Amino acid sequence: MKKSLSFLLAPAFLMLSSCHEIIEEILDGHDDKDSGIEFKNHSVEPSLLKKMPGFKDVEVYTLMSSTDNLPMSPEYTLGGSVDGAGLLKSDDGYVLLVNNEDNYAVSRIHLNEEFEPVKGSYILNSSGAGTRMCSASLATPEEHGFGPIFLTAGESGPESQTHGVSPYAEEAAASIPQVLPALGRWNAENALPLPLDVTKGKTMIIIGDDDSGPQGGQVAMYMSDNQGDLNNGKVYVLRRVDQDPIEKNMSINQSYEVEFVEIENAATNTGEQNNLASEALNSIAFGRVEDLDYGKGSPSNKHNVYFEVTGQLSDDGSRSKWGRTYKLRLDPANPLKGTLEVLLDGDDPYSDAFRYYMNPDNIMVTENYIYIQEDPNGYTRAGEDEGRETHDAYLYQYNLKNKKLKPVFETNLFRDNAELSEYFSTEDAAYGAWEYGAMLDVTDVLGETEPTFVLCIQPHTWRRDEFKGVDGGSIRPNENQGSQIVVIRGLDR
Repeated sequence: MKKSLSFLLAPAFLMLSSCHEIIEEILDGHDDKDSGIEFKNHSVEPSLLKKMPGFKDVEVYTLMSSTDNLPMSPEYTLGGSVDGAGLLKSDDGYVLLVNNEDNYAVSRIHLNEEFEPVKGSYILNSSGAGTRMCSASLATPEEHGFGPIFLTAGESGPESQTHGVSPYAEEAAASIPQVLPALGRWNAENALPLPLDVTKGKTMIIIGDDDSGPQGGQVAMYMSDNQGDLNNGKVYVLRRVDQDPIEKNMSINQSYEVEFVEIENAATNTGEQNNLASEALNSIAFGRVEDLDYGKGSPSNKHNVYFEVTGQLSDDGSRSKWGRTYKLRLDPANPLKGTLEVLLDGDDPYSDAFRYYMNPDNIMVTENYIYIQEDPNGYTRAGEDEGRETHDAYLYQYNLKNKKLKPVFETNLFRDNAELSEYFSTEDAAYGAWEYGAMLDVTDVLGETEPTFVLCIQPHTWRRDEFKGVDGGSIRPNENQGSQIVVIRGLDR
């Protein structure tokens, strides 16, 4: 929005021509001006993405790969399976925090004012984490009323915990656990703090439980009456008001009344106890809850929480197989109540999603779109004869207004390039062997007017001995996957 110019016109002695000159100078120097960053490739490796039809004008720049050496820390190697991430402005550039999921670690990457990686280190390693680090959310005072703190979810079974990692943590403390017991134990994919427009003085964190066990995956909420309190709140779990716990009893184009109900003693319970308590409360047993995000733009949008259910091969068919995307609308007057809708259903043969959408994992929501990243679950490889795994992992754009779903990218295993296949593929790399990690909208942090995003890519078949144990911890000394992070310009917000 242009700044008001009325204050320029009040003095009667200003000549009209002078006013025009001043107005032009102000317009030239404000909102239409970008940060001045010259975006370009910074990695020695090519981009691991293929652009889909309709998105050929989108620009992709390589930011960093595991084979890159950073000038200020040549000993640092970007670990494998880059996943949850967050970006902060710093005095001399930017700080990017990113999970290395299968290293059980968190990287801190410093970028200069040209958004070029110059230094890296591990601020949580496998000895400190103890579990896989999947999706993550960076809480900031401006958006959430507390922080900055990197909420990174542990996901190696129901006894895993969420860590709260400071962006300014000392590297020497990387082996020290930084868990937040009050959020409870879950096989968590993400712990999403809700923004100030929703919490209004409270602390509210939505947790996605990526569990495929007897009690299914839960949607949980940590809530404290005090802003920024991560130690003394209560934990709630989502259920339908009619207490029907079966996920497949919900369908597209229907709205279901839901509520969050308290799990007593969640902070001191084991993960198994929290699962059993959820079952006793008739919570909805989803087929593996993955990533979550809230709407952007208006305060009303921010009361909408979107999440992915990746699906599972359940014995009784009560849970989604090919995955779903949900919209949870929190009641502004009481966020422990709301409505739940199925936006996309990979199991519904009458929906557009049935053509190719499968096993959604990570998610990013803008004002007008949801960006959905696939993580194919390998059903065809497991012997299922109805598999649709005929393409590599897609990244989709879902239009919140017209409800259209379009693939934007496909991971590129260089199947048709023998020179590159030895680095990024193997002979038995099936379709869907790679996946994505976090996608961040960094437009505002960078001060850009053109939409700008960071995307993490997990090329699981790219393995090298020099990638082994790079986080410095003792639990994952043989983890040898590589990773890549790219910058995307020109996608709609």
